[in-house]
Amino acid sequence: MMRASRVRPAGNFEATAWFFMRVSGVILILIALFHMLWMHFVVSVETITFATIVERWTGPQGAFWRIFDLMLLVFAFTHGVNGMRQVIDDYIESRGWNAFLQTSIWILWALLLGMGAWIIFTFQPNMPTPFK
Repeated sequence: MMRASRVRPAGNFEATAWFFMRVSGVILILIALFHMLWMHFVVSVETITFATIVERWTGPQGAFWRIFDLMLLVFAFTHGVNGMRQVIDDYIESRGWNAFLQTSIWILWALLLGMGAWIIFTFQPNMPTPFK
């Protein structure tokens, strides 16, 4: 019985994207697991409010939590968009539609990642509560 060999993609960008998916997957498992354990067992989901986030981002460890949340956002969103890019490449045969969809997801990625980073780093403790 012949064993299927693993083939690394050719090309610099594709090889980098292939490697990123493996590394980001491992990192995501670690940081998402830590996030879940912290929020469910240390903070307790039932007690999470807007004030919890204010305290988390502005307390003594505020810089750590902001960077942690940014890393969670960056790795999860980039991992997902890169996977979507690969799906589009595999299933959309039309060059025009393929280019349009790939460009669209990367523009959406940049906009949403920028918005998330903006919120994480410009958040101030005296901001009004959005839900009252």
